[in-house]
Amino acid sequence: MTHPRITRRGALGAALAFGFAGTATGARTAAAADWPTHPVRIVNTFAPGGAADVLARMAAEQLTKALGQPFYVETRDGAGGVIGVNSVAHTAPDGYNFVITTLSLTAINPLINPKIGYDPFKDLTHVAYLAGSPIVFLVRAKGDVKTLQDFVAKDKASSKPLTYGVSGFASAGQMVAQSFAQLAGLKFQVIPYKGAAQSQLDLVAGNIDFATPTVTSASPQLQGGTVVGLAQTGKERLPDYPNVPTFKELGYDLVATNWFGLAGPAGLPDDIVEKVNRVINAGMAQPANQARVLKEGMIIDPMDAPTYKAFVAHEAERWKPVILKAGIKME
Repeated sequence: MTHPRITRRGALGAALAFGFAGTATGARTAAAADWPTHPVRIVNTFAPGGAADVLARMAAEQLTKALGQPFYVETRDGAGGVIGVNSVAHTAPDGYNFVITTLSLTAINPLINPKIGYDPFKDLTHVAYLAGSPIVFLVRAKGDVKTLQDFVAKDKASSKPLTYGVSGFASAGQMVAQSFAQLAGLKFQVIPYKGAAQSQLDLVAGNIDFATPTVTSASPQLQGGTVVGLAQTGKERLPDYPNVPTFKELGYDLVATNWFGLAGPAGLPDDIVEKVNRVINAGMAQPANQARVLKEGMIIDPMDAPTYKAFVAHEAERWKPVILKAGIKME
């Protein structure tokens, strides 16, 4: 029986509207099922040659091989990766634009910079976890600090905060340093650099007290013996750096990575998300890729799409109290 407030014309209009909506939904589903039908762009948000670039090209290789269309990497660096994210966040959700995201771009910068230009949850679809590199606390090899215990003692005995270098303001290294300061009751002064290499050069020269790069960025200096890794934020010791303990084993509940993921614009169809996620996870699980990533000081931790989306949301909530307590904000 027709509802008394719906006329025959209204009922017909509703039926036609439903029919058109159903047709549109069917068309979108069919388009998603056929996807991709032409080349797909993956935006690398950082300079060529870095970890983000390496992972972007690995993802592109896997997706090209599995899905039969070229996936190509376009570098759109600048503003700490914000330019690259904005170049994808505001495109159509048709599966032809993806972007490399990071801890900073999704969980940190949006909390400290209201002018970032995108909302990491309203404007992006988080598709797949690629890899993450632990953060390592470095001191210069020629200094008097050899262990984390020495480091804590030096800080507490100092009349002024120890200075440390990071790769950019509000980076993962800064978050980890502030988190450790809060756990151990220490005081640090951050010195932002344009990149990890510059901060480590200043560390070796004795211009700063310590640095907090990723293990990936610190690899040349660690292997060259010019710095000492006091502790790193991984779940366990890394095979290539067995002498660098974890914060966890030294009694500090600090496990974190500077992670990299793949995202598309908001509204990306679920079947495209699941297809890309499956290909990425299968590709990264291959022994050759595992070895390649581990050599870069990174760890692969495959997640299905819903788990990865929840992980990103958890990371944003996790770092919020650290940011607020430390008073970190964009000037």
